[in-house]
Amino acid sequence: MAGPARKSRLVWNWLLIIPAIALLVPSTYARSAPELFGFPFFYWYQALWIVLTGIITGIVYFVVRD
Repeated sequence: MAGPARKSRLVWNWLLIIPAIALLVPSTYARSAPELFGFPFFYWYQALWIVLTGIITGIVYFVVRD
């Protein structure tokens, strides 16, 4: 594997840390307002990150695969 290609892959892999950081401190999203379709913020924020994590993982996979 060439040096520049490997470095490029490492940069894309840093995107995978975003979901972990977004969910790292529950006190920032442990509240009930605003609600979405009757669901408190705490629940729909986490559900949104399930979807976003899948999208981010897919992007990183397709960019760094051989």
